[in-house]
Amino acid sequence: MRGRKETEIVDIVKHAFGIWLAGLAIMAPATAPDLALAQETGQEMTMDEALEMALIHSPQLAQSQATLSNAGSSRRRAWGSFLPNISVGSGASVQSLDRFDPTTQRVVTGSNDSYNASLSANYQVFQGGRKFHELGRTESSIMEAEARLQDQRFAVILQTRTLFMNALRQFELVAVAEASVERAEESLAISRARMLAGTATRSDTLRTRLELANALQAVLQARNQLRVARFSLGRQVGAPGPVVPVLPENLDPAPLLLSEPEIIALAESVSPAVRAAEAASAVARSAVGNARSSYLPSLSVSSGYTWANQDPTFNGGNTSWNFRLSGSYQLFDGFQREQNVSQASESRRVARLSEDDARRGVRQSIDSALRTLETQQQAILIAQDAVVVAEEDLRLIRARYGVQEAAILDVITSQVALDQAEANLVTARYDYALAKAELESIVGRDL
Repeated sequence: MRGRKETEIVDIVKHAFGIWLAGLAIMAPATAPDLALAQETGQEMTMDEALEMALIHSPQLAQSQATLSNAGSSRRRAWGSFLPNISVGSGASVQSLDRFDPTTQRVVTGSNDSYNASLSANYQVFQGGRKFHELGRTESSIMEAEARLQDQRFAVILQTRTLFMNALRQFELVAVAEASVERAEESLAISRARMLAGTATRSDTLRTRLELANALQAVLQARNQLRVARFSLGRQVGAPGPVVPVLPENLDPAPLLLSEPEIIALAESVSPAVRAAEAASAVARSAVGNARSSYLPSLSVSSGYTWANQDPTFNGGNTSWNFRLSGSYQLFDGFQREQNVSQASESRRVARLSEDDARRGVRQSIDSALRTLETQQQAILIAQDAVVVAEEDLRLIRARYGVQEAAILDVITSQVALDQAEANLVTARYDYALAKAELESIVGRDL
């Protein structure tokens, strides 16, 4: 009686297991197309093409270019202050022959038309050196704008390279996730075969099925992140949709073209941040001189020539000319000059400190980038060894599971370890590429 009940229980379990396998087979064809739809395609683009398009479509770079253009206009205006101001004028007045004279309260008769023209010029002879200070300030402003433009250009290049590498990284992470699905399917097939042979429990199959579900979920997330990364790159380069980055020829670590002292010296000499800080300091010095010029008097000359006639002809008429030399000095302006000088002096002190800090910042950035580069080189080697170890461990665990010397949890643990090792290798490789890109953006050249 007891043996018959056990046989019935086994039949029920086998029947339920067959129903579950049939349901899984029905769901499998519907799952694969959904995953394929998650893969976003788009325009292919190399790194050089992406950088070129990003520099064209960057609004931040366009703003820096506009600032440089405005600085050039200010310099032209500063040069114009050394030239006299010239103006011309003319006028005409026509009245009727009979008109009312408000002075005499009578109607008078006769022509009272008038025509005139004038030419005048004015020149500021001396303004306490303000013109020269302003000219120096505009020259320094142009240098600062050029440095800011270069700095923004490097920033756009670094940002584009980062988005480019992140899209490539995410593509490889999708491949890692898909490989995880394949391994989970293999483990599920092994556990099914063992269960049918009576050497494994249903729990083994359920656990491998759960691992497969987790792997499929990871693929969905990875492909969604890949789509986001490609759209971000597309926005950066001005594309209306996603952009598929073309894998560069070689991303492996390679020796730098310059030594560390040479890189630091080059960075301090060509760094846009340092150049901009130096130019800002020069602007502040010019502002101090400009503020102090208000303690000196101002001298100006003006001259004019005027012609007037009652007939619309150049014959005859009255002419006159004038020449004037004037000077002025502000004895007291309610301490406005003192306030301007004090503010300009404080701004100059801040600019000097900012210049020194910019140099220290470049040294810090260079050291950080170099140390990150070294760290990622070692991380790549460690990750490569970890992948080899994880692959061998999974192979051995599966072999042991096949002969009933290991549990299914050991197989799943080894699979997860291999997935993580492969993901760490991808991350280390692209972190190295990004660290090198950051270093190149600081020095402004390829290394």
